[in-house]
Amino acid sequence: MGAELGSWEPATPAEVAAWFADFDGPWWIAGGWAIEFAIDPSTVDERRRHADIDVMVLREHHLGVHRALPGWELWAADPPGTLRPWPPGQPLPTTVHDVWCRPGPESPWRVQIMIDESAGEEWISRRDTRIRRPLAEIGAVTTDGLPFLRPEIQLYYKSRDPRDKDEQDFAAVVAHLTAAQQKWLREAIAPSHPWLTRLHE
Repeated sequence: MGAELGSWEPATPAEVAAWFADFDGPWWIAGGWAIEFAIDPSTVDERRRHADIDVMVLREHHLGVHRALPGWELWAADPPGTLRPWPPGQPLPTTVHDVWCRPGPESPWRVQIMIDESAGEEWISRRDTRIRRPLAEIGAVTTDGLPFLRPEIQLYYKSRDPRDKDEQDFAAVVAHLTAAQQKWLREAIAPSHPWLTRLHE
């Protein structure tokens, strides 16, 4: 999905925190900003430029995104990448994991919502239902109390078809991963993945 769909003016993490302050369910800043926070939980600066900002929510709470962003245009990304309007109150099918959000039709896109799966108190990868973690273990918080996705989970999502920015993020954060985080990532990514040689046993 390219520039023909409109420009991006990514929200800041602080703006996201204000919009989702009363969200009915857990949420986490994901994507490149999650890597930034894993490296330095007190940062407000970008190590590299982020073209968007991602917020992950659970499917059981995804209808609440409309209430967090009242009056906004929300567009669901139907695989393999077609955007369509998502009206309030309409549950999205389980094939949709990506929603673009902007204040109005002439406004730039501000935030991208990623919808993940869960069962009870367990997170389930949207790509492989065998990969699971307790919900209490998938996030961390910045020094300002902003929730963000743990880096090993974000790297797992980045590992499937890594772009230049994903390789940059892996290189920047790998030294900050604990032994347990590296072990989890080794077991989650493809057995022939090139990152394996840079993850400690």
